[in-house]
This record gives sequence, C-alpha cells and structure tokens, in this order.
Amino acid sequence: MSNFRSPDVLERRNNAAAVKKAMLEKFKAAAQDPALEQARLTRIAINEARETRQVERDATKKARDAELAAEIARAAERTAQAQREVEQLEAFAAAQKAEQAAALATEQKAERDARYAARKAAKKVRRRGY
Repeated sequence: MSNFRSPDVLERRNNAAAVKKAMLEKFKAAAQDPALEQARLTRIAINEARETRQVERDATKKARDAELAAEIARAAERTAQAQREVEQLEAFAAAQKAEQAAALATEQKAERDARYAARKAAKKVRRRGY
C-alpha cells in the first residue's frame, strides 16, 4: 500500500499562486478580445440611444402637460366668464323685476287713490244732495 503524502504549506501556496496567475492571464486574454470590445461599444451606443429617447419622451410629456394645463386654465376662464355672464343676467332680471314691482305698486297706488277720491267725491255728493 502506498503512503499518502499530503502537500505541505509551500506547495499549496505555489499551487494557489499558479492558479491565480492562470486566471489572470485568462482574464487579460478575454479583455483584449475584439468581439468583447465591440459588444461593449454596442452596449454603450444602445444605452446612449435609450437615454436620448427617454429625454425626448420626458420633453414631450412636459410639453403635453403644459398644453393640458393651459387648456384647463382656458376652460376655467371660460367657465368663470360664463358664470359672470349668468350673474349679470340674473342681476339684470332682478333689476327688471324690481322695476316692474315698483311700477305695479305705483299703478296700484294710483288706482287706490282714484277709488278713494271717487268715494270722497260720492260722499260729498250724497251730503250735499246734488
């Protein structure tokens, strides 16, 4: 039966250093690959285009929001103008109604005064006898 030999600390350290060196070489070789560089440049271009489109969408949204706010303001102004016109018409109608009521009261008073005068005149005629 063969004797099992465990690696000592120096061997383990050398093996670990060799593995690290191999991994580093592999990484450097991959980093210098022109296909990876092309893919990286493509990703950068796609991200820039995406950001440009996002900025355009944001600008369009702001413009649309501003237009909507302006439309709301115009609608509010039209509503306020219509309300003012309604109030003016109501005030005019109330003034006309008050004027008609005053005219009616004056007419009724004139009729009442005429009846009173007629009664007085009839009373005088009855008292005098002619």
